[in-house]
Amino acid sequence: MAQRLSFKVIKRQIECNEPVDTRVKSHKEFTISLDEERLQNQSSRCMDCGIPFCHSGCPLGNLIPEFNELVYKGEWQKALRILHSTNNFPEFTGRLCPAPCEKSCVLGIIDQPVSIENIEKSIVERGFKEGWIVASPPKTRTGKTIVVVGSGPAGLAAAQQLNRAGHTVTVLERDDAIGGLLRYGIPSFKLEKGIIDRRVSILEEEGIFFKTNTNVGVNYDVSELDNYDAIVLCGGATVSRSLPVAGISSQGVVQAMDFLTQQTRQLFGKKINGEVINAKGKNVIVIGGGDTGSDCIGTCNRQGAKSVTSFEIMPKPPVGRSEKTPWPFWPIQLTTSSSHEEGCDRNWLMNTKEFVTNEQGALIALKTVEVEWLIKYGETPQLVEKPNTEKSWDCELALLALGFTGPEDTLSNELNLELDKSSNYKSDTNHQTSNPKIFTAGDMRKGQSLIVWAISEGREVARSVDVYLMGSTSLPTKGAGDLIGV
Repeated sequence: MAQRLSFKVIKRQIECNEPVDTRVKSHKEFTISLDEERLQNQSSRCMDCGIPFCHSGCPLGNLIPEFNELVYKGEWQKALRILHSTNNFPEFTGRLCPAPCEKSCVLGIIDQPVSIENIEKSIVERGFKEGWIVASPPKTRTGKTIVVVGSGPAGLAAAQQLNRAGHTVTVLERDDAIGGLLRYGIPSFKLEKGIIDRRVSILEEEGIFFKTNTNVGVNYDVSELDNYDAIVLCGGATVSRSLPVAGISSQGVVQAMDFLTQQTRQLFGKKINGEVINAKGKNVIVIGGGDTGSDCIGTCNRQGAKSVTSFEIMPKPPVGRSEKTPWPFWPIQLTTSSSHEEGCDRNWLMNTKEFVTNEQGALIALKTVEVEWLIKYGETPQLVEKPNTEKSWDCELALLALGFTGPEDTLSNELNLELDKSSNYKSDTNHQTSNPKIFTAGDMRKGQSLIVWAISEGREVARSVDVYLMGSTSLPTKGAGDLIGV
């Protein structure tokens, strides 16, 4: 770096948020970007480590010290090229990634880590603003055709990489718009949908074909897939986890993803199937403390909930990094999202025992018990209820944000594909399934994971498909890209 010791005098700074009372009135993004000088100062905090652990912390192997130095020098266009060489969609990861790279930052041993994610977002947004991000179709075509099932980040990354290799790629999406969970599962206040649309427009200009409202195995016969030279399944892990307790089928007990999807569809005037779910004036309890639970909290606050409470069955994490997860491992520590800041009563070590309804079958309360985890060396931790801790909570809407158990089995049954012990689509290290013509990537292959992992999976499966079709590949490996001229 040109200013190697600036981390000693410059403190970490990231973009700030609009005030709570302002942002909860809107479903738009609410961050306020840093100016160029501050961003350059933040980039200068990078220590240019001899061994940059941020590389290994990032599933994509992003070339972080390299683009940090270029931002510091004001060479934004070169920084964008380096960023794009390993990450197809930094506008997604720059908004939604939990930044494992920052948790591995060497500076984090003694101070707050470099604000890598914010810098990444700023680079790509500068690129769009300046018109540097344009379509780059392949100069020649191979004559090979590939179908990608699913248009989430894994499917889109696979499609773009395979298109760059010169293959003709068609992406099938069962919903009415491209993006997978990015489209309807992520609230607009975290990712405005125009961010997806502008990238999809570029992919279309590059020659990728998109077909929406196309549900393979339902309204699209699987035999049609035989018309392609290779098949890539990127359908995600969409089977939501439930609770084996009384009243689970009550009116008012709703899967989080159904709630979030419906909210986004309503926001854009789309057709809603079934009863409208709304938190306005209700006591809402969100069961599950992850990102999806946080998204539910933010959405409920914007809908005007009477109260929002969250339950987590695990213990409350420490505020700082736990001794059990030292640097550079992913830390077990308390995270407070912008949605939590907007208003939420958070509770840990809480287990749901029963959903209580009125005579009409509508939810009116929720019964819980406090629990603790008994951990003995060499044994599986056991969940034990604490005596005399039963409690009833007023509740008219309960949202289940418990994660996903795996992909739906429609395609695996239709295509006669093997599953692994976790009910994911089984594949080898080359992402090849039990049918050599069929490949899989993303959550459908590895289970519920991060967006950054999905993009990485999409890039890796593209290499494997290219080798399968052509015998070799020029597509980059993890952490490498075309940096000629940079």
